[in-house]
Amino acid sequence: MPEMNEGPVNQSHMIETTDCLEAVGIFRGWKNFFFLLVVICLVLVQASFWLVNLGIVEIPPAPTTPLTELEAVGVAAAETVSEAEALAPAAPVRKKMRLPLLEKLTWEHVRRTIELVDGVLILTAGLFCLAMFFSLMVSLIGRLGGISHIARAFFLSLIMFVLVVPWQELIGSSVIGVAYTPAELAKWVSGDGSGVMHTVLYYLRFSGYWFLVVLLAIMSQARSARWTKAILRRLEII
Repeated sequence: MPEMNEGPVNQSHMIETTDCLEAVGIFRGWKNFFFLLVVICLVLVQASFWLVNLGIVEIPPAPTTPLTELEAVGVAAAETVSEAEALAPAAPVRKKMRLPLLEKLTWEHVRRTIELVDGVLILTAGLFCLAMFFSLMVSLIGRLGGISHIARAFFLSLIMFVLVVPWQELIGSSVIGVAYTPAELAKWVSGDGSGVMHTVLYYLRFSGYWFLVVLLAIMSQARSARWTKAILRRLEII
């Protein structure tokens, strides 16, 4: 009797495995698509920063408001002091880098790009993380193998998503995300801070932090690729 039931059981298991493999193929395709979008958005975010940082795109001055009588007295006193400091050597002026292909770019273009890319980046990073999670669930339910690879890929993508979200804008905390607003970029670039420490924090904020997120995304994608190969090898497809 057990031998008579072995055939239907094996057939049912093969059907379940086939269904799980079809689901894996779907999640794998969407995962790769979201990964590509995340990389493109991260590149655009970094390019926007360097366009402003190198002076290729200038930030327009903030609009001025009418001065009160007390402020006018303060401005007059400041002008008097500035006359005494006129003989001091002037600080080096930041020159705008001239590139023929980018001369038509303005701050308005950069601002709109950052606002659009921020939304797409947060959305696609979240969907990339969800695709990893569903791939993990399918692998567990279908017992396809490679659990260690897809589990690590999921947690790496989850950390990446958490680091992308601009917490400084959402909850006003000191914890920052890779995604930044045009106002935040303008504040850092036009800031009066100086010194080695300020420079280090400046580039860590906009480049070092960004590099960490890119590294996490690549590591997560690489782990998921190992998971796919582990499944195919286990099922003797390759």
